[in-house]
Amino acid sequence: MSWWRNASIYQVYLRSFADGNGDGIGDLAGLRARLQHIASLGFDAIWLNPWYPSPLADGGYDVADYRDIEPVFGSLADAEKLIADAHGLGLRVIIDIVPNHCSDQHPWFKEGLWDRFHIRDTEGLPNDWKSRFGGPAWSRLPDGRWYLHLYAAEQPDLNWENPAVEDEFEDILRFWLDRGVDGFRIDVADGLVKDFSRPDADQPYSDQDAVHEIYRSWRKIVDEYDGDRILVGEMWLPDPVRFARYLRPDEMHSAFNFDFLCCPWNAQELRRVVDDTLAAHEPVGAPPTWVLSNHDVTRHVTRYGREKTGFSFADRQHGAPTDFELGTRRARAAIMLTAALPGGVYVYQGEELGLWEVEDLPDELREDPVWHRSGFTDRGRDGCRVPLPWSADDGPSWLPQPENWQQFSVAAQTDDPESMLSLYRQVFARRRAIDGDLEWLDLGEDVLAFRRGAHTCVVNLSDRAVDLPGTATLSSIPLVNGQLPPDAAAWLG
Repeated sequence: MSWWRNASIYQVYLRSFADGNGDGIGDLAGLRARLQHIASLGFDAIWLNPWYPSPLADGGYDVADYRDIEPVFGSLADAEKLIADAHGLGLRVIIDIVPNHCSDQHPWFKEGLWDRFHIRDTEGLPNDWKSRFGGPAWSRLPDGRWYLHLYAAEQPDLNWENPAVEDEFEDILRFWLDRGVDGFRIDVADGLVKDFSRPDADQPYSDQDAVHEIYRSWRKIVDEYDGDRILVGEMWLPDPVRFARYLRPDEMHSAFNFDFLCCPWNAQELRRVVDDTLAAHEPVGAPPTWVLSNHDVTRHVTRYGREKTGFSFADRQHGAPTDFELGTRRARAAIMLTAALPGGVYVYQGEELGLWEVEDLPDELREDPVWHRSGFTDRGRDGCRVPLPWSADDGPSWLPQPENWQQFSVAAQTDDPESMLSLYRQVFARRRAIDGDLEWLDLGEDVLAFRRGAHTCVVNLSDRAVDLPGTATLSSIPLVNGQLPPDAAAWLG
């Protein structure tokens, strides 16, 4: 079986992972020094958010040069050493590629190669399209014309109707494949093709049929290389059938399952999402993926401790009352559920430490363009990007850590058998042995229970303890008189 069909992948937000030179910013030296941490957790691969030269108008998703490394992080030679080191530990390396937009500091934009962007010469706004970061999706050039940016004004959208854009990105793919990367996570994968004849309400910049031809050509390129290289899509799409079209055998290998991430802590809703996900993937023969948090969303320890336990970009619930003990308890159960499901699983750095969303950052330190473009009403994503705590003497960090995070550092949790870190190590050490199709078991309407081969997973989302259909080999919290307590999970077999 191809490695990616059931892979465990660890997401590295490089700027916040590990600092190798003491300047408070994560870098390639820090990641290389901490690769053993990821390998010891039992992961198969790492996925890195953009590491390219960037003015950081949007956390590196405003790329100024797709064939080099941001100097703050290191050099191209450092990246090649990282890939070699990771491979030496049995870890594959997936990197972000950002094809929908680039930086306004990219040479094409600076040199005025306007046919490679969406430019309009109108008196007023060309249309009613809105930026996903707030405000209109158009800004003016010095000559008075308008350019499209579905995100920050510093991120002009690329014009994929121009063959030069397509040729450029095919060459970029080969540049990194030649250096040994094992795949690409494609940012805003649904957004490259636009229909300017339709209004914003129709989302004419998302999921247009012609986008699939782009990924068919990309698939041919990655298939030329040995080692099972992959394409992973980021698409926030409401229709699971259209979502699955990206995963046909001649397009992407897998894509993020955001319905699962957004789902509230509710047995019926979670089962519905699992069933719908499996049903959508089955006709195209693609494996599903499961993810609880990432660099764009409120960390799930926080979400699960609130009255509303789902996630929505429209309402991040910043400052809502949070029971962190309850959120942590549910997060422990959630990773056991996630890891037991068929397909791949992604873990965002810091989940293994039980970190929560940092919501009390000083406003003057916030960098997310969402914060600025919303008129300082949406506090954005900085709270999930605070650098990880490794030990009591980590030194400075570009966003301040809460003081009590030292109690949750890697050093503090490593030898604690009851810690979140220890649970993750046990879960992912055992995950590779889980195999087979999912078969639901009936243990009550508020209990999720299923069997995969010889392995059974039970998650109790009710308000009472429940009996288990056998002997638990691992549980998210201790059993009570042989029963599984509320907001807990157990593996049997």
